[in-house]
Amino acid sequence: LLRTQEAAMSKVEKISISLTGELADVVRAAVSTGGYASSSEVIRAALRDFSEKQERKAAAIERLRQAWDEGVNSGPPTEREPLDEMLARNRRRLAEMRRGAA
Repeated sequence: LLRTQEAAMSKVEKISISLTGELADVVRAAVSTGGYASSSEVIRAALRDFSEKQERKAAAIERLRQAWDEGVNSGPPTEREPLDEMLARNRRRLAEMRRGAA
């Protein structure tokens, strides 16, 4: 474990950032409550969370693109349900889902 930490530390790049007072307070509070050992740990954790969120967002966009392509490539539309009937059907399904969740 120590070698892994040493290797990771040898690759650390020190940069300077500016935070609003409010964000600086959040960082200080995270350290003062014992959740993190240093402000650097808080920032690294926040950046890891940000990176994961960006990856999830990119994956969601890719799924939408694939669904779009699938729809476009599925051929011409078939018989369509009138809009008012589709909305009524979906409202009923939503009401059933809400009743089941309650």
